[in-house]
Amino acid sequence: MTATDAALLLRDFVNTLDAETGTDELAAPDRLTAWLRSQNLLPPGTAAGPADLRTAVALREGLRDALRAHHDGAAPGRGLDAVLAGLPLRVAVPGDADPVLVPVGDGAATALARLAAAVMAAVAGGTWQRLKICPACAWAFLDTSRNRSRTWCSMRVCGNRTKTRAYRARRAAPDETAPPRR
Repeated sequence: MTATDAALLLRDFVNTLDAETGTDELAAPDRLTAWLRSQNLLPPGTAAGPADLRTAVALREGLRDALRAHHDGAAPGRGLDAVLAGLPLRVAVPGDADPVLVPVGDGAATALARLAAAVMAAVAGGTWQRLKICPACAWAFLDTSRNRSRTWCSMRVCGNRTKTRAYRARRAAPDETAPPRR
């Protein structure tokens, strides 16, 4: 998995919850199973249970918190560390390559461990810090700008909304340099 593929997988996982509409693609274990299979993380014949769903939601929110810190510089909470500590992972040193995290097993917890391994692939490839959370809609996005300064998930949608709000606020504010009206 390339660093960009890893970052896009993490982005898609975090975006399974649309914070604006409240739509949650992982609302039940069967929906988690379907999402993991759609990403080729879970083999056929294996299903997620209620405990896997709780872990997935905690992982998603921990990742969202960590990605928000990439944008605003705040320190992320410790929730992500606790979730990652419970996933079945081991370090492997494949031949001449650098060490990597390898998920152990074949259940839904292992599929979630593949997401944790994607975090390390993104870190190693330099895309982890480019994953951010849009302050306008809370959508995760990959900042592909040259200087890593992108603010919104989409200039066309969230950037436009934010700039329009600021413009309207400036227009509505009284102009203190203008003479008073009679």
